[in-house]
Amino acid sequence: MPTLLKHSISTTLLTMFISTTSDTVPIRVTFRALLQLISIDIARMFGFCLLLANLTLDKTSDTHGKMIEILRRSDFVTQEFILSPLQFGVPYSRPRYFCLAKRKPSTFHIQLFNNQLLRSPKPLFGHTNVDDKVFCELDEPQGSLHKLLESCEPIESFLEFKNCRDQPNFVDSTTVSTDTIGVLEKDEENGCCTSTLDQYSVPSSLIERWGSAMDIVYPDSKRCCCFTKSYYRYVKGTGSLLATGQPKIKDKASSLKEQSLRYFTPREVANLHSLPESFQFPQQISLRQRYALLGNSLSISVVAPLLQYLFAESS
Repeated sequence: MPTLLKHSISTTLLTMFISTTSDTVPIRVTFRALLQLISIDIARMFGFCLLLANLTLDKTSDTHGKMIEILRRSDFVTQEFILSPLQFGVPYSRPRYFCLAKRKPSTFHIQLFNNQLLRSPKPLFGHTNVDDKVFCELDEPQGSLHKLLESCEPIESFLEFKNCRDQPNFVDSTTVSTDTIGVLEKDEENGCCTSTLDQYSVPSSLIERWGSAMDIVYPDSKRCCCFTKSYYRYVKGTGSLLATGQPKIKDKASSLKEQSLRYFTPREVANLHSLPESFQFPQQISLRQRYALLGNSLSISVVAPLLQYLFAESS
């Protein structure tokens, strides 16, 4: 995992504003107020850097245009990106819009891409030729998307129940992270978790009702859908489910019940967000709260290179 660079707050100010640039939600008022503060108090912002993250770029909204207008009027140079963890080898489909802005005289390491919207992470690693760039999955041709997925690690590399995917009713405590054990029932007699996967198993009633809408992945899959804050509470459109019993033919025609579907654990979702192994939730945080917090988080595999690039000066 990339190491984040440290800078003195007296010379560089980093603002992370995680919101939406859509005109259809009230929070846009707060966002525009923030931009107005930047334009009014510009004299105090020498060396100011800004990173904005958004779900996607809403081309029908004028908020984005106003943001760029205010930044440029305030002597900022921008470079915009639409990036997904898939482009960094992580089998997690989570495309997000990022706007990097630096106030003059600060400059980007590669000025060739000033005031451009890019769908490739190559500039973050010093590449100036993006003619053969790997596009973001949002506009990826099917053939190129397959090539992109080939570069990703399998989902199995991010699982904590690696040694027992074929044993859905019993898990040895050595295969479970301490973070997960904190929200599981322990067997006091033998010191191991005797039904730890039960609470992650998808009930048959949900399979019968929503089976056709489920996104099902396997340990050897190289892509899973984005997890939202409603994961584990709802099934449809909130994230992928893991099939721990693989059928010979991986399709919806196979009996879903035979595939032993389960939810990804919070630790596994954290792994797909590239959070370090040392990351743990406080024990008082409930299982649903953990999923909700992770659903609103960012991918470190994407944000860390962006921050490194943002703080790097032109050579």
